[in-house]
Amino acid sequence: MKLPVEKVTQLRPFYDGRSVCVTGGAGFIGGHLVDALLSLGASISVIDDLSNSTLEALSGLIELEPDRVRFIHGSVLDDEALEEALSGVAGEGGQKSAKTVFHLAALGSVQRSIEQPQRTWSVNATGTLRVLEASRRARAERVVYAGSSSAYGDQPELPRIETQLPRPMSPYAASKVAGEQLCLTWANCYGLSTVAMRFFNIFGARQQADSQYAGVIASFARKSLAGEMPVVYGDGSQTRDFTFVGNAVLAALLAGANKTAFKGEVMNIGTGRRTSIADLAVLVAQRCGVENVRPEHKPVRQGDVQHSVADIRRAKELIGYEPFARLEDGLTETVEWFKRARNEGSRAESR
Repeated sequence: MKLPVEKVTQLRPFYDGRSVCVTGGAGFIGGHLVDALLSLGASISVIDDLSNSTLEALSGLIELEPDRVRFIHGSVLDDEALEEALSGVAGEGGQKSAKTVFHLAALGSVQRSIEQPQRTWSVNATGTLRVLEASRRARAERVVYAGSSSAYGDQPELPRIETQLPRPMSPYAASKVAGEQLCLTWANCYGLSTVAMRFFNIFGARQQADSQYAGVIASFARKSLAGEMPVVYGDGSQTRDFTFVGNAVLAALLAGANKTAFKGEVMNIGTGRRTSIADLAVLVAQRCGVENVRPEHKPVRQGDVQHSVADIRRAKELIGYEPFARLEDGLTETVEWFKRARNEGSRAESR
C-alpha cells in the first residue's frame, strides 16, 4: 500500500520527527498506519496486547528502525502500559512524549460482541476512556479515534450521513458510539483535541482470514484460493461500502495533521459506493482465478445490517479526505497478497 505522492508531500512536514502513539498498532489497520507513519519520518510507540494480532509485521520494522519504533505489550485497560506508551520514543534530546495518538485498539466484530458483550464493552468503551485520560495526562495534542459505521444500524436512509442519530444494533456498535461520546466529552471538559472517524468496511492485505470473525473479503479470498466456495450470510443482496485500507490510513493521517482545533467531530470514512455481497464474491473469485462462483448460503447473522454506504462530504470538507484507491484496485492488491502468503505457507510446510 502506497500513499499518493502528493499526499506524502503534504503530510511529511507535519509527521517528520514527530512522536506518535498507535494503540492496536500490531493489528490490521494499525499495522498499515505504522508503516505509513514510518515512511513519513515519525517516531512511533505502539501498544497492543496481541489478542487479535501478532508481531509478524511489526517486528521487521522494529529490527529496521529500532530508534523509531517501540513496542509495548499491554492492554489499553492497563494504565501503566498506557503511560509507558504515551511517553514516546527516545531520540535526540531525550524522550519525547507522544503528541498525536491514534486509538485503533478494539475488540472488533459484531458477532464476537454478541457472544462476549461485557468484554467488548470493557475494551472498546472503558479502554477508550483510559486512552483519553492517559493522553490528557501526557499532554498529547490530539487523539484520532477509530469509530465504526455500525453506529448507524439498519436505518433506511442512504447514504449514511453524520447528522443521523446513532442506532446501534450490537454491543460492538454501542461500544464504538460510546467511544465517540467520550471523545466529545474529553474535548469539552478538558480541552483535548479529538476527532472520530466512522470506518466503512475496511479491507486489505494482512487482514485476518482464518477465524469465524474474519473480514468478508479476507474470508472470500482464503476460500477461493483453497478451491472452496465462499460463505454468504443471507441471499447476498446486502450492500456495503468496501473501503481499501490505504484510504483509511490516509484519512487517519489527515485527521491527525489538520490544524483545526477539533472537539470530537465525527466523520465518515468510506468511498460513497455500494457493492452487494454477491457481486463482491464474484469480483474476489475472478482475481483468484475461479469462475462460476456458487456461494454457500447460510442464515443472516444477528446484528448484521442490510445496506450501508457513506456520505463522505464532511470528511472532505474538514480534512480534505478523498479516497485514492478504487474497490477493484484494492481487491487486486489484496488477493495478490493472500496468494503470496498462501504460497509462502505451502513452501514452509514442505520443508
